[in-house]
Amino acid sequence: MVPPLALDIDGTLTTADGRLDPRVFELLPDWEAPVALATGKAFPYPVALAGFLGREATVIAENGGVVHVDDETSVLADPAAPRAVIETFLERGGDLGWGDDETVNRWRETEVAVAPDADETLLREVAIAAGSVEVVDTGYAFHVKSPGVNKGDGLARVADALGVDPAEFVAVGDSENDVSTFETAGTAYAVANADPAATAAADVVLEAAYMDGTAAVLEALRSGLAP
Repeated sequence: MVPPLALDIDGTLTTADGRLDPRVFELLPDWEAPVALATGKAFPYPVALAGFLGREATVIAENGGVVHVDDETSVLADPAAPRAVIETFLERGGDLGWGDDETVNRWRETEVAVAPDADETLLREVAIAAGSVEVVDTGYAFHVKSPGVNKGDGLARVADALGVDPAEFVAVGDSENDVSTFETAGTAYAVANADPAATAAADVVLEAAYMDGTAAVLEALRSGLAP
């Protein structure tokens, strides 16, 4: 019996240059337990990935702001405060950093993502002054979001809906926003490219990075061995 999975996407199911690793289509479609895709990406992205995998859309998106399980979508955070902070950030000369690409935030329902090369000092200054948001650095974006909403709580909601103990889940991730998932799941693996927060929270830090590390975990779990 394989365990249920809680898998981050960027940095975990991808290659070093950000492409989705094709091994996800070898390892995940026939996984004989629930697979929750837990990501900072906007809701449509993990739903689409689940569809291409031929799996039920069990999704924790926007760092826990949106959870979809058993065909029910729950929006768990209010975007008003994050959007107000971003408006102030822009008024003070900040830039979201995505150029003409509107797709990063176009379908984002509960938070705003700012490019990693944006003015972090100004962004955090504005966020602290507002006092109603937090800024999470995933290495791929700064996520301006409601405090108290996280992937770990999303995983607990998913587990409850599925009738599974959260401790049965095995989590794999790579960044600060995966810490709450690691704390909720029974066993947590950080890929070798993980940031210090994820590394410190993981039960096991893998020798291999990106999908190489994740694939090693999945193959070992399928064979009944822990890496």
